Amino acid sequence: MKISTKGRYAVRLMIDIAKNSGEGYVSLKDAAERQGVSLKYLEQIVTILGKGGFLSSQRGAQGGYRLKGDPDEYTVGDILRTTEGGMAPVACLEDDAEECPRVGSCPTIKLWKGLYENIMDYLNSVTIADLLNGETFPCNDM
Repeated sequence: MKISTKGRYAVRLMIDIAKNSGEGYVSLKDAAERQGVSLKYLEQIVTILGKGGFLSSQRGAQGGYRLKGDPDEYTVGDILRTTEGGMAPVACLEDDAEECPRVGSCPTIKLWKGLYENIMDYLNSVTIADLLNGETFPCNDM
């Protein structure tokens, strides 16, 4: 599994908006400059995040984007599932996958399920608020 730039930038954008919104909205142009990402690419990402229920927008001179809820309501797992789609490390574990004919005899299925569960448990435990606060997250004493 590899996280695309879309997923990585979506997490960074959520942090940027949470950090810079105060009581107002964050200009996407300003966020693009701070993040070093093209405005056009961020426009695609905010569309996905808006449809996913993460962001609200406002038009006009004081317009832009802000989080619909508090930063502690959004996990990295939620954001990545929204922007990346499936996060399973192998095709047979995807939500819409047809059942593998080897599922009963596959010697590696437990390995892939365990990997997937650990990844998702970790990503679901980290919120935008945690990242804003500079929290670190040990993963098996790495």
